Amino acid sequence: MGTKVITADQVAQMQPKSGRAPLYTAEERKRRDDTKWTLVQGLLAPFQFLVFIVSTWLVCRYLLTGQGETAATISIVVKTITLYTIMVTGCIWEKVVFGKYLFAPAFFWEDVVSMGVIALHTYYLYALLTGAIDTRQQMYVALAAYLIYVVNAIQFLLKLRAARLGAAALDAAAFESTAEASAA
Repeated sequence: MGTKVITADQVAQMQPKSGRAPLYTAEERKRRDDTKWTLVQGLLAPFQFLVFIVSTWLVCRYLLTGQGETAATISIVVKTITLYTIMVTGCIWEKVVFGKYLFAPAFFWEDVVSMGVIALHTYYLYALLTGAIDTRQQMYVALAAYLIYVVNAIQFLLKLRAARLGAAALDAAAFESTAEASAA
């Protein structure tokens, strides 16, 4: 029994049983798997989530008790710096994988919502540095940014799940095709 080798182009043309195209073409999947920026994103995302959890607790503590203004403020600045870092490295990752720094079709809506998150974090920094709004209002801006961040994080988790399911479907399709070729 001979084994038929399937090319990357053939795998890319296979559709999962859902009828939806996979999130990545074979070439994009290879670029995603080969770039160091995938690991960078994989490390920064949980770190950012940890900073978010701590900062949310500190901000809520300040709003409820009036205590810990400095700690809450520092935590928001750290969260903002972390966000900017993950956004810049994410843009590099998107360029390597999809050929565009932002708004690649596969991640268009995640990027749109990310812009809202960045806008609110940037407004927070502006308000902090200029005193445009008082401290309590600044904390509410941070919480609004955090709420949109949660929406964005959910988007990315769903996209990660879709990518894994799509990869599993492609692997299964490739296996079935190889098995059929072997049986023939």
